[in-house]
Amino acid sequence: MNLSNLQKQFIKKITNMNTNNKIFKTDNKYQVLFEPIKIGPVIAKNRFYQVPHCNGGGYRDPSAAAEMRNIKSEGGWGVVFTEQVEMHHTSEITPYIELRLWDDRDIKIVSKMADKIHEYDTLAGIELTYPGINGPNLYTKEVPMAATAGPILTFTSDPVNAREMDKEDIRNLRKWFRQAARRSKIAGFDIICLYGAHGFGAIQHFLSRSTNHRIDEYGGSLENRSRLMKELTEEVMDEVGDTMAVSIRLSLQELGDQYSLTNNEIRDCIEMHSSLPDLWDLAQGAWEDCSGTSRFVEEGAQQDLIQGIKSLTDKPVVGVGRFTSPDLMVKQIKSGNLDFIGAARPSIADPFLPNKIRDGKIDDIRECIGCNICVTGDMTMSISRCTQNPSFMEEWRKGWHPENFQIKGESKSILIIGSGPAGLEATRCLSKRGYDVTLAEKDAQIGGRVSKERLLPGLSAWGRVVDYREGQINKLKNVNIYLESEITKKDILEFDFEHICFATGSKWRNDGVGRINLHPLEIDSSMNIYTPDDIMSDKKIDGKVVIFDDDHYYMASVLAEKLVKEGNEVVFVTPASIVSEWSLNTLDQPFIQKRLIELGVQIICNKSISKVGRDTVDLSCKYTGKISSLETGNILFVTSRQPLNELYKSFTQDEITRHKHIKSIDIIGDANAPAPIAWATYAGYNYAFNLDKAVDDNTLPFKREITEIIN
Repeated sequence: MNLSNLQKQFIKKITNMNTNNKIFKTDNKYQVLFEPIKIGPVIAKNRFYQVPHCNGGGYRDPSAAAEMRNIKSEGGWGVVFTEQVEMHHTSEITPYIELRLWDDRDIKIVSKMADKIHEYDTLAGIELTYPGINGPNLYTKEVPMAATAGPILTFTSDPVNAREMDKEDIRNLRKWFRQAARRSKIAGFDIICLYGAHGFGAIQHFLSRSTNHRIDEYGGSLENRSRLMKELTEEVMDEVGDTMAVSIRLSLQELGDQYSLTNNEIRDCIEMHSSLPDLWDLAQGAWEDCSGTSRFVEEGAQQDLIQGIKSLTDKPVVGVGRFTSPDLMVKQIKSGNLDFIGAARPSIADPFLPNKIRDGKIDDIRECIGCNICVTGDMTMSISRCTQNPSFMEEWRKGWHPENFQIKGESKSILIIGSGPAGLEATRCLSKRGYDVTLAEKDAQIGGRVSKERLLPGLSAWGRVVDYREGQINKLKNVNIYLESEITKKDILEFDFEHICFATGSKWRNDGVGRINLHPLEIDSSMNIYTPDDIMSDKKIDGKVVIFDDDHYYMASVLAEKLVKEGNEVVFVTPASIVSEWSLNTLDQPFIQKRLIELGVQIICNKSISKVGRDTVDLSCKYTGKISSLETGNILFVTSRQPLNELYKSFTQDEITRHKHIKSIDIIGDANAPAPIAWATYAGYNYAFNLDKAVDDNTLPFKREITEIIN
């Protein structure tokens, strides 16, 4: 590779910095991950490549997104990208909230991203997309355009069709990409990614025979179907010259029918255009395939699909696979599979992952658990969360940081009651701030709900929530943990702790109360009633089990899988039209329903339980109210949870006032209001961050973007 003097100087600078800082403190085997790599006219300082990912911020909360990416730059990533950026108003994906680069007025917003990413010598990337048949244009009201006319393909099944692009439309598209490239250059980005992956964007729609039925020079053969990709790349490269790198992001395959893109076609395409981009960015098929939850997709699952592709091109290759293990990362590089370790979710869970590997702090890595709560932010048009990293998207809004904490306030001692995810996170953060923390747990092990859920089928990775926090807490000298210690009210009042925080969790209800039944059901006392707590305590059930799921997340389906494997006949009843309905937001609902079907679970949708008899349950049709009966001797209610807050609620203000050493009594996590684990870790961090801080009821607890009213 021919390098300019400037590039050689950059490499020398990086090498000297690495040597001077003695960054490889424990094991030089990871040094390959920190080699500078050339991408066209730019050089990445290492092989850590944060691929584009959504965050729920987009055009609505750009400052929050910019600061989030700044933290990743601080954490050592060599390349950090935006999410997909809508590059023209004729194709947009409302209601989803992504960045926009529709005209020059958007430059200022996206330039903030580039500036923040550059702060720690990280390359800034922008992903340009033209959604095409994925864009319903609900905001702009423009008629969608696509490779071939047809219904809009969206998560929300919008009753809208796209028209087929004619030659003039394609010429315009080339012009629009050139304009977007010019704006990206002005904004200060180093790399432009042309998005054609995950079934999303015009490039993939033209490549795939599923969405390209054309008979002109843009359809038919692979050479023709890849023509638009080639033309758009050339337009962008011509516009930016030798100032920016240009990458192409493609799916390694499509999973669908006989017309879907195969892995062999992708290989042929890359070989045909091997030197076209400066980098090939390769991902699995649809978004749900590429970003599968850990329940269904292992780390590095795309290895077979990507193996050998590097031999087809002389340009660098980046791939993904929810990489959290440094050893696996090294293997990907040394085996010749990849040049860059691509990551989205692992970079969210631990923005400092590169620096921790660099500094030999492997045990400090906050590993992604693959729950996809981060994805739900985009799917629900809300600011994203992370189960492992509560500071995600709160860096600008609240001033939170994943590694650094403000020093303690005037108080000294805190008692945390309960060691679930909320209690553990509060303990970790408070002790990092410098407080003396006592953690009391009534059970023989820490972890709360996670200690039990991690043992369920497919949820072992969720144990990382406990493992990380336990490992961090064990390194601290200002934390005392007392197991098998059930604290009483008398104990609390006699102790001299200044702050008491209840993180006592919740329990599953056994009376059927949930979303559809707002009051307890009529239940015959002879019926065997179970809750998830019973199953997670290894209580065995004989015979047929009716699972009533009014929770609509993962729990009911996981328990169904467990019971089937233990030999039970399972009937899955839900008032929703599909099983685990909310899991559409975590992208694994189709996998869940497929798994239950394959296991032989009888699925009954659109019905609720209205009455429980001696050996039957009455099912009520959600729409007609028509009653049908189902024979069973066992019912497992997965409906809702009750906070375990009795001890907290027993305190009166007078009692607290009389005991002058007590400054506050608070309740957090499931004990306050049951929710997914990410809500609990967030609550723990929030409690720790705000302790000893003055609260102004007239001021929002976070910053937000304010749109200026233009007269």
